[in-house]
Amino acid sequence: MRCRCFGGILGAMKLNVSQRSTPRRPGSLPRSNDRHPHGRALADLHARIRACTKCVDAGYLKRARPVVAGSIRDRIAIVGQAPGAVELATGQPFSGRSGAELRRWLAEAGIDEDHLPYRTAMTKCFPGRSPTGSGDRRPSPAEIALCRPWLDQELAILRPSVVLLLGGIAIDRFWGKVPLESAVGRARTKDGVTYIPLPHPSGASRWLNDPAHRVLLRRALGILRRHSRAEPASQPR
Repeated sequence: MRCRCFGGILGAMKLNVSQRSTPRRPGSLPRSNDRHPHGRALADLHARIRACTKCVDAGYLKRARPVVAGSIRDRIAIVGQAPGAVELATGQPFSGRSGAELRRWLAEAGIDEDHLPYRTAMTKCFPGRSPTGSGDRRPSPAEIALCRPWLDQELAILRPSVVLLLGGIAIDRFWGKVPLESAVGRARTKDGVTYIPLPHPSGASRWLNDPAHRVLLRRALGILRRHSRAEPASQPR
């Protein structure tokens, strides 16, 4: 007589195998947005950001190509200054030389290159080269103000546990206008979000030429490492 329970046992075994999870990366949850209640909201917001022409309409830019990337499951968000020329070409944040340096910093904090956190910026479009020829142009206060509602909506939907403030513009907005050496190497928690300031990884910056400043960077990355290790495997939103 054939055992009728065999099919049920085999089905349970298959289900168990299919539900095995891969090791979680620090700073994020599984990347699929499909079943997350806020996944569609973030995807819709990204579509609206990429269609934005506010700075072109206001005469600040000749063309608009907003850049943003990340998953609703990311628990760490990076807020930079603005995309560069490489990011304009690739459509991916932090894909140029600054991005390569940022990846080295993240690796030191235990976040590998294949598992980058949510990536956005104070302004979403490449502002063009600096008139002096040294690096990219710093976005104007008017451009930052036009882009601010997008960033506010991103963070409201994402609700990250940690926000990395990359460079002076992001630090000014979320930490306060202070010298870099007064912010880098420290962390501040407000409304359940921990803010960790970092210098900008751009090669145009000379701030890290000072050995004392490099010590502050190492300290900041140590703080990030501790927070990335402490992230839960899942958290209701």
